[in-house]
Amino acid sequence: MKKSVFLGTLAATTLFAGIAAAQSTLETVKARGELNCGVNTGLVGFAAPDANGNWQGFDVAVCKAVAAAVLGDASKVVYIPTTSADRFEQLTSGKIDFLVRNSTWTYSRDNDLKMDFVGVNYYDGQGFMVRKDLGVSSAKELDGATVCIQTGTTTELNLADYFKANNMTYTAVPVETNAEGEQQYIAGACDAYTTDASGLAATRAAFADPENHIILPEIISKEPLGPAVRHGDNQWGDIIRWTLNALIAAEEYGVTSANIDELATSSQNPEVQRLLGSSDDLGAMMGLDKEWAKRAIKASGNYGEIFEATIGSATPIGLARGLNAQWTQGGLLYAPPFR
Repeated sequence: MKKSVFLGTLAATTLFAGIAAAQSTLETVKARGELNCGVNTGLVGFAAPDANGNWQGFDVAVCKAVAAAVLGDASKVVYIPTTSADRFEQLTSGKIDFLVRNSTWTYSRDNDLKMDFVGVNYYDGQGFMVRKDLGVSSAKELDGATVCIQTGTTTELNLADYFKANNMTYTAVPVETNAEGEQQYIAGACDAYTTDASGLAATRAAFADPENHIILPEIISKEPLGPAVRHGDNQWGDIIRWTLNALIAAEEYGVTSANIDELATSSQNPEVQRLLGSSDDLGAMMGLDKEWAKRAIKASGNYGEIFEATIGSATPIGLARGLNAQWTQGGLLYAPPFR
């Protein structure tokens, strides 16, 4: 009997400790008054400072949305650049509150590195970029090539698998950041640069002569990119997860930065009413107020607005929606119900 009581007490203690830990990041962020958001060191379209030092991009918009939801002000963000090698340590050590930096959700990262990926904000895949004058039109023609590749990424393993499967050899030229990879590639240190296809498009767009570089047609992996939080930080994970879902759901239901105030008072769609806090108080379940999602959407717009403004077809990055279209438009984007 005493053993049962002890085990019960231990279980309760563990439970309460877990609850306290789950609340800690939200409390810390509120007390600090700023959100420490881990982003790329500089990838145009996704996360990079502009000429005035203001961070802009697809991932940056997620940081702003979370800051708006939690702190009521989208500008209350400290952008902390992370490399492919140190990004996870910065998260697990608490230097950043969450990571949104072209990071692929994988089994080992979810389990062995003790992180929780809270969703996918970009469905991607690994590709290759080469100079036109190399005379290559397929990745299967890269036998014996030198390839620039960021260390500490899934691309290293994917590259090895792809060349082995196709009975080809290559020489890796390791780099730590996209900027270094770009410099090495431009300097001719490698024949090809490999990373996520979206990253290749962003990198090429920054070149002085983007027309002289091509992204080969092969996509050799699945790269679901998404925000990550520390393992076991459940309340904070829910906040990041549902902020991302709010941006996705807003696009599906036609809620934009331009009409959101009107729809908050006039929409007859129960899902929109719950999303915008016009009915029900969903925010209370996460320790936020009822208009958290409304503020998150107003920060930079819904998912579609963010996509088109930062990396879409009308930008220098020029990415089509593809898999990142709404499920109603043949894509994979799908937000669970707000109820």
